[in-house]
Amino acid sequence: MLHFIQQLGSSTRTGFAKLGRATYFLGHTLTGIVDVAKRPRLLLNQLHSVGVLTFLIITISGLFVGMVLGLQGYNILSDFGSEEALGIMVAASLVRELGPVVTALLFAGRAGSALTAEIGLMKATEQLSGMEMMAVDPVNRIISPRFFAGFLSMPLLAALFSMVGILGGHIVGVGLLGVDDGSYWSQMQANLDFYDDIVNGVIKSIVFGFVTTWIALFEGYDSVPTAEGVSRATTRTVVNSAFAILGLDFILTAMMFGDI
Repeated sequence: MLHFIQQLGSSTRTGFAKLGRATYFLGHTLTGIVDVAKRPRLLLNQLHSVGVLTFLIITISGLFVGMVLGLQGYNILSDFGSEEALGIMVAASLVRELGPVVTALLFAGRAGSALTAEIGLMKATEQLSGMEMMAVDPVNRIISPRFFAGFLSMPLLAALFSMVGILGGHIVGVGLLGVDDGSYWSQMQANLDFYDDIVNGVIKSIVFGFVTTWIALFEGYDSVPTAEGVSRATTRTVVNSAFAILGLDFILTAMMFGDI
C-alpha cells in the first residue's frame, strides 16, 4: 500500500512538472510571433509542410466519411419517410462534429507525429543546442513558425474535410440512391445555422489546432535525445492528442449545445 502511494505521488509530481514545462514552453512559443512576422517565409514553408502535405489524406478521408454518412443516413431516414432530410443530416454531422474531430485526429497522426519526430531529431543531433551557441533562439526560429502554421492550417483543413464530405454524401444520396437533388441542398441551406453550426465548428477546429500543435512540438522539444526517446515522444503525441481532442470535444459541445 505504501509503495502504491509513493508511486502515485511520484507520478503526480512528474505530471505537474511536465505541465509546468509545457506551459512555459507555450508562453515562449507565443512570444515568437514577432520573429515570425519579420520572417514570413519561415511561416509559408511550414504552412506547406504542415497544411498542404496533409491535404490529400484530409480530402480522401472526408470523401469516404461523407459517403458513409450518406449511405447510413439514407437507410435510417428511409424508415421514417424522411429521405429529403439527408442533406441536413450529413451537413450537420460533418460541420458540428466529424469535420473538426476527424480532421484533428488525422492531423495529429500525420502532421503532429512528423513535427515531434523532426524537433526530437534536431534535439538528438544537437542542432538546437548549436543554434543556442550562435545566440539564435531555437524556439523563436524553429518552434514558433511550426506552431502558427499548425494553428492556421487546422481550421482550413477542417472546412475542406466538411465540404468534401458533403459532396461525398451528395454522390451517394443523390447519385446512387435517388434522393432529390433540390431537397438535398435546400434542406441543408434552410436548416443549417451559421452561428450555431458553422461558427461553433470553426471554434472547435481552432481549439483542436492550438492544442494538437502545442502537444506535438512540446513532446519533440522535451523528448530524450535518443532514437528511443524520439520514438516514444512521437507515440505520446498521437495518444495525448487523441485524448485531448476527444475530451475537449465533449467540453466544447456541452458548452455550445448543452446547459453548461
